[in-house]
Amino acid sequence: GKPVNVKKGQFLAPWDMQNVATKIASTGNERVLLCERGASFGYNTLVVDMRALPIMAQTGYPVVFDATHAVAQPGALGDRSGGEREFAPVLARAAVAVGIAAVFIETHQDPDHTTGAEGPTMVPLKALPGLLETLVAFDRLAKARPAQLGL
Repeated sequence: GKPVNVKKGQFLAPWDMQNVATKIASTGNERVLLCERGASFGYNTLVVDMRALPIMAQTGYPVVFDATHAVAQPGALGDRSGGEREFAPVLARAAVAVGIAAVFIETHQDPDHTTGAEGPTMVPLKALPGLLETLVAFDRLAKARPAQLGL
């Protein structure tokens, strides 16, 4: 089957993703990616618990971090969602340092003037090359010296 990138529900514990992955794999498709994007916390806020990344990795499936949805503020602007895009690179760096398999980043030439709802969370296209260069450096270090649970 085709690869399936499953975003963890914002209400779901990271260890519950094992059940999600098992259900997908039961269809004969082992090409599963598990995606973290934060958990609902209070009103109009998502918070990322970085402990979720190695917990989800214990399933044996690759873990993806959605850096732009992680900074979303659902319904914060009244008639639409808001976001704090300035924190997307910060969270992406932290996630990559944990040793994840991939980062999901939405980008646009002019995020403040996009017609989509994701504008407030998108990384400006001109910032992407520098961010990717930094993330690759973090990834190389994380993969060369992987973090271990259970010291």
